[in-house]
Amino acid sequence: MDYRKEFRVDPGDKVKLNKRDSAYTGKHRSEDDAKQQIEAFRKKLFHQQGRLYAEHKHSILVVLQALDAGGKDGTIKHVFSAMNPQGVRVASFKQPTSSELAHDFLWRVHPHAPGRGEIAIFNRSYYEDVLITRVHKLIDKATWTARYENIRDFEALLAETGTTILKFFLHISKDEQLARFAQRLDDPARNWKISESDYTERALWDDYIEAFEDALQATSAKASPWYVIPSNQKWFRNLAVSQIMADTMEELKLAYPPPSVDLAAIRRKYHEAARQEKGNKKNG
Repeated sequence: MDYRKEFRVDPGDKVKLNKRDSAYTGKHRSEDDAKQQIEAFRKKLFHQQGRLYAEHKHSILVVLQALDAGGKDGTIKHVFSAMNPQGVRVASFKQPTSSELAHDFLWRVHPHAPGRGEIAIFNRSYYEDVLITRVHKLIDKATWTARYENIRDFEALLAETGTTILKFFLHISKDEQLARFAQRLDDPARNWKISESDYTERALWDDYIEAFEDALQATSAKASPWYVIPSNQKWFRNLAVSQIMADTMEELKLAYPPPSVDLAAIRRKYHEAARQEKGNKKNG
């Protein structure tokens, strides 16, 4: 199954999230059924990321967006933990500071874009500035429409300079969100995630869905596609994201660079040094 084709929002697509099954798991019926495939993609990611880091030609930006409890943290933990943390950075964008508000909305984002050889993961992103601000009526339609154009231009700039952009909307149902909130209440290890807004924002569910639909439609481009990932089942979410990541990285044809030194000369020096050390030990 090609999840890139199945879940991608193509330019011009009309997105209706209520017509996309958030509980979808394809041919897989359980986590055990998919476990072997998930692990295979994680291994591919490990090897591909090593080549990305060594080759130092490409970079990858991963944008994770979701409604509350959608699984952004879980995706980072289960998919990207397969990679070497030396070449992966995570940035989170919460409520802007007064300094950030004094600049344009993309000002705080650009310094976190990945450099060559890096993968940057945005746990929430600049898309908050056309989602939360819209739902809470902090901006008007003219402003969020203009920001869509700013975002398209920003992502086009990154793509033109060697960054592969993958944007994932982790799609859960309203019932699944409530169930996950209940788990947070019952699990001491998750209590810290609970906030008052978890429940008050649920009253705005339909407004958020409409805002997400518009953003997905307005900003999914060939070089920066959105993928709507069914995420009620966390294991299927991990499978789909890891496959899309692995297949996309494979298409970059990443390779380890050739050595920058004369390996034959270095081998001769190594063997000579080893012989001298062996002789010194024998004479000593």
